[in-house]
Amino acid sequence: MRVVIAGGHGKIALRLARLLVDRGDEAVGLVRNPDHIADLRAAGAEGVECDLERATVADVEKLLAGADAAVFAAGAGPGSGVARKESVDKGAAILLADAVQAAGVPRLLQVSAMGAGKPPAPERGDVWAAYIAAKTLAEGDLRRRDVGWTIVRPGLLTDDPGTGRVTLAPPPVPRGQISRDDVAAAIAELLGRGAGVGLTVELVGGDVPIAEAVENLPTR
Repeated sequence: MRVVIAGGHGKIALRLARLLVDRGDEAVGLVRNPDHIADLRAAGAEGVECDLERATVADVEKLLAGADAAVFAAGAGPGSGVARKESVDKGAAILLADAVQAAGVPRLLQVSAMGAGKPPAPERGDVWAAYIAAKTLAEGDLRRRDVGWTIVRPGLLTDDPGTGRVTLAPPPVPRGQISRDDVAAAIAELLGRGAGVGLTVELVGGDVPIAEAVENLPTR
């Protein structure tokens, strides 16, 4: 399986790339900063420079040639403002989906966030509201598309070592934390099994082994 990961230098994306390569898949990370390509190569993946805030659909379509799946794992980051929530968390997600369809890639997994699809808490401020709005709109755009989509909403992300056990189910799932290791492992399992197509799922730490949690998801 050849998997193209948008936001390829992100913490989840690098973990995912290593997992894919370790099981014999090809991983390609799209990165804005060419200096990050070396980190992808160190993980055994291919790195390609691509600024999703400036690229066209045709640009990204070329990079998706031959891919079996794409993953949107990009994000504007915690230090960014309202404008970049719009241009990355929504705009880049929609651009990737356009390119996936143009290239005929059969599978697209979008990493979203718990809280999407609901009104944001007013006390979280304008930037959080813009982030949730961007994720909600990106999700809505993807659900309308004729592609094998899956939306994954992780809970509060940590850098703790993965446990290999999660709670993974369609919403609502009680809020909780989830290690980036386990998010990457769950995504790899979803892709490898071809599971979760047409589903929005929420993901937090739990007691169920990841493979079992993925196997237990409903089918559409």
